[in-house]
Amino acid sequence: MTSMQAGHPVTPNIDTIAAIATPPGQGGVGIVRVSGALVPDIARQLLGRLPQRRIAELHDFRAGDGALIDAGLTLYFPAPASFTGEHVLELHGHGGPVVMDLLLARVLALGARPARPGEFSARAFLNGKLDLAQAEAIADLIDSGTAQAARAAARSLQGVFSERIHALLEQLIALRSWIEAAMDFPDDEIDLLSDERLGKQIAALAEAIKRTMADAHQGQLLHDGITLVIAGRPNVGKSSLMNALAGFDAAIVTDIPGTTRDVLRERIQIDGMPLHIIDTAGLHESTDPVEQAGMQRARRAMESADRLLLVIDDQAGYTAADATILEALPAGIPHTRIHNKIDLTGRQPGLSEAKPAVEIALSAHTGAGLDDLRRHLKQCVGFQEHAEGGFSARRRHFDALQRAHAHIVEGARLLREQHAAELLAEELREAQQDLGEITGAFTSEDLLDRIFSSFCIGK
Repeated sequence: MTSMQAGHPVTPNIDTIAAIATPPGQGGVGIVRVSGALVPDIARQLLGRLPQRRIAELHDFRAGDGALIDAGLTLYFPAPASFTGEHVLELHGHGGPVVMDLLLARVLALGARPARPGEFSARAFLNGKLDLAQAEAIADLIDSGTAQAARAAARSLQGVFSERIHALLEQLIALRSWIEAAMDFPDDEIDLLSDERLGKQIAALAEAIKRTMADAHQGQLLHDGITLVIAGRPNVGKSSLMNALAGFDAAIVTDIPGTTRDVLRERIQIDGMPLHIIDTAGLHESTDPVEQAGMQRARRAMESADRLLLVIDDQAGYTAADATILEALPAGIPHTRIHNKIDLTGRQPGLSEAKPAVEIALSAHTGAGLDDLRRHLKQCVGFQEHAEGGFSARRRHFDALQRAHAHIVEGARLLREQHAAELLAEELREAQQDLGEITGAFTSEDLLDRIFSSFCIGK
């Protein structure tokens, strides 16, 4: 792909692409999707004639020698009224892998080439059918791990997030136009810089971006979730805690210390918030090479954590060994101390804001205190369970909004301290560029390649 303005490809797509659009394996229905200029010719040779527009028809799918491959439904969408903006043909056959492979091979033999991951969505973006945020929402909808994440992705696909960005851009462009017009007439510039309305409009724009950042953070949580690493000494109940949070026996639990020797991963949700739980081997002094390998993996997992749960056996209390584990933790990773096995000590369940870390007393065995932990995890990342009108977002969206906000704030400072309208105008231009990256108004080739290569083939 090449650098472009959204909806305005620098070079036209000349290849016709095809791919199996349904998941691998057996199923009742399988779909081969074709997009490009050769679609009408491929349809005539494969089906005997061009299907009617946007009407499902029953057809035989035949090989080059006339042998029957399959029979099924066809859907033909002529350009530009299609998902990609090109001629699109969908062949709905029986969902066996051999049948799908034979059908795809026939389409490729008629002039199409295999589609790359995300290439159908990329063409929809290039042809102005979707902006970049909407295109990403397609992948988010497919990958959504919770119902709330799916609803948020659907709203982004409908354009809710894009509309917010376009509103910010309109506000920003109007402000830029006002300032740059005044710069063209120096006699009026002093009046502009002393006008209180300018400062208020800049502040209002910064606040609007900040609100969008907060909503994008929520959307990012729905998309990415958080990575939670459970660590601690052997036999303190790490695996029991993982099972309790997951709601099923994801890890083997015994009274024998060191049962967990490898990293165990589970993906769950807490009231709609995706959670990647990692259970690790108990950390202690050992000469056993297998245990050492497991502890090395545990330390690597801790380095990638968004948050660490240090599990402490409440019977022994916080020990020097627990302190050693925390000392080895990479700087900047927050942690919560979990006092487990309170069913054996009689301590009351609950959360306490102890220094230097939050402490939660619970029993993974009975479930007492688990709700306090769940509420704590949502609160730590600012997750809102019933956010209305939310949308899906990605880390790159949040980063772009942060950069735009920083440019607005810096522009306001330059105006206030140096009365420099030209410097303010440059900061606003940079902010516009950052916001434009979200929807694809200003997008590099490398960024597009990274985004669409993460899509599944056939979408």
